[in-house]
Amino acid sequence: MNKYFDNTSLIKVVLKWKWHIATVTILAAILGAVFSGPTFITPKYKSEAVLYPNGLSEFSDETYTEQMLQVMESQEIMDSVVKKFDLMKHYEIDPNYKYAKTALLGEYHDRVSISKTPYEGVKIKVLDKDPQMACNIVNEIISCYDNVFAQIHKSKKWENVRMFEKQLEQKSAFIDSLRRELAKITQDGDMLNYMYLSKGNSLAYFGENNDKNAENNVASAITLIELISTETEDYSEVRHFYEEELRQAQGEMTYSNIVSRPFVSDKKAYPVRWVIVALSGIGAFLLSIFVVVALDKIEIKK
Repeated sequence: MNKYFDNTSLIKVVLKWKWHIATVTILAAILGAVFSGPTFITPKYKSEAVLYPNGLSEFSDETYTEQMLQVMESQEIMDSVVKKFDLMKHYEIDPNYKYAKTALLGEYHDRVSISKTPYEGVKIKVLDKDPQMACNIVNEIISCYDNVFAQIHKSKKWENVRMFEKQLEQKSAFIDSLRRELAKITQDGDMLNYMYLSKGNSLAYFGENNDKNAENNVASAITLIELISTETEDYSEVRHFYEEELRQAQGEMTYSNIVSRPFVSDKKAYPVRWVIVALSGIGAFLLSIFVVVALDKIEIKK
């Protein structure tokens, strides 16, 4: 390094130009403070919420959190938020501008951030010049998510309800056919029970004139009773699933658990002026050192 600078150390060069370096650094910091003010950069306020999925159904291999992200980042929700708050006007975008839609999308995605947390939650963060608007947008995204997923969820549930209804109808018709068949081979058309038949009392129903025929009827009746019992149990199980799907299809519920609710911020989140001032000063300091070293080298060569 000493050889490169013709035996002049870096410290000597800096000390030689110390007042110039100090002046440039201070001026840069002042300019950073001025240009980071509200006159040049519109301050933005932050509102955010953290929530977890609730009551979702498995439609694919995605996790519930990934499902929530997909819905919240959908074009449908963005369009709903843009329309409700007239963000085209709020972001001061000329609707007659050739690329107004692209500009709107850029502004929206710059200000609205939806991301996955390390603990399988979802964070919604919104920056806006109006703190109330930032809070309203977060709440609207959550509300739209519940509405959109309710439509998806209920549509699937009603589909299941119709499937179970058809299955119940088929099982009910089959059980009725078994009961009619059983009634044909009994003496008085009443339902027989297995315990009665197993005690040797079947002849009281089928008569004693034809023992062979009575034995055949007993065997058929026992088979039918056992089959009816099995089908009735299956019917009850299907009925249970049907009622559960119907309850969810008809019920009103939310599909998110809000851990951290959004609020109207009283302190701006952007820009952070001290960071801009510090970076401006540090950048100017390093740049001025580079310049004075280069100038010193040129002077030595001359």
